Amino acid sequence: MEMANEGNISIQRVRKTFPQPDGGEVVALNNIDFDFTSGKFISLIGPSGCGKSTLLRLIAGLILPNNGIIELDGEKITSPGYERGLVFQDPTLFPWKTVYENIAFGLRARKVYREEKESIPEFIKLVGLEGFEKSYPHQLSGGMAQRASLARALVNNPKVLLLDEPLGALDAFTRMNMQDEILKIWEKRGMTTVMVTHDVDEAIYMATQIVVMSARPAKIEKVINVEMSRPRQRDDPEFLAMRAKILKILHFAGNREELQYYL
Repeated sequence: MEMANEGNISIQRVRKTFPQPDGGEVVALNNIDFDFTSGKFISLIGPSGCGKSTLLRLIAGLILPNNGIIELDGEKITSPGYERGLVFQDPTLFPWKTVYENIAFGLRARKVYREEKESIPEFIKLVGLEGFEKSYPHQLSGGMAQRASLARALVNNPKVLLLDEPLGALDAFTRMNMQDEILKIWEKRGMTTVMVTHDVDEAIYMATQIVVMSARPAKIEKVINVEMSRPRQRDDPEFLAMRAKILKILHFAGNREELQYYL
């Protein structure tokens, strides 16, 4: 792993509220304290609307907390930065740009394209898009478009990769394949990775650490270290036991309708 000493995220007493039309406010996050350690793969899981994506956007610097501090390697996060790559559920590629041009966009925005353009083929290969450099987004499958989004985030060599349900819109087969591809990239690049998911199995399969969040206003309900060897088998008794444990923490073990959200 290349970044063993970088990518430490410190979240201290973070509170985030959103104003409402009636003059009130919704408390999304309330007094969150947690440290994401360098090189870990962390999954955030919890009820719909509990603030998982809000926390991810705070780390990205897209929004700021009302109270508290978020730091990356000791530096306070106050705005977006290339050292934090963000991938959304939808690929959000520029439709008028090719795969190559979409990936190159970050380098151009930083004004380092001329110096670093030779790295672009490396990232195209890393995400398995060789031969599709000149393709436009409408010519790609959903999985391929998400691969391009990953490469666009990775080309800046971020310390932290932030994934906001990046596989939620994919079919089951493509989703499982992409889980393996993301894990390969994480293992090769060594960056701290934080992924929002509502899928318990996905969290167990991918993460080194699972952060279970409560309903809004969110707090951290439980932090679970996943120490199973890789590759993980979804029918392994240890895997199934952890699945049952997480569902119990989420309080939905006996409610079939609400269980569907996590399966």
